[in-house]
Amino acid sequence: MTDEHGNEHVDLSQFDEAFAAAPEQDEDVPDGKYDVSVERVEIARARTSGQPMLKWTLKVLDPDYAGRMLWRNNVLATDENAAWLKKDLKKCGLALEKLSDLQANLEKLLDVKLVVTKKTKDEFSNVYINRRLREDELATAAGTPSF
Repeated sequence: MTDEHGNEHVDLSQFDEAFAAAPEQDEDVPDGKYDVSVERVEIARARTSGQPMLKWTLKVLDPDYAGRMLWRNNVLATDENAAWLKKDLKKCGLALEKLSDLQANLEKLLDVKLVVTKKTKDEFSNVYINRRLREDELATAAGTPSF
């Protein structure tokens, strides 16, 4: 059965109890520097422009916000955008000869540990990749915030 908008009616009542018991997410992670792990990367198209982009899902490791997510998108609309993406990939330890090789190498970005900076201006937030965490920093990443 569908509604007037063509959406199928799905009975979600079996999840009512779990939904009510689930904790509510606090406000966004505040601006600052964070140690993160790359949880997911995918190549997609920007909703508004249709331009290709690399979508990053980053999981915060710092204790105050552990498990919370940050997102970064590298939209590829200009040569300058491609240069920024190349720098981000290099910081993650992924050096490619051709951007067309990215799809086949996405899995190499998973679980990479990074230091990022989140900055908000007006209603827009951006996440910038600063650098990859060194091995000796990984042991303390979950125990000490990097402010």
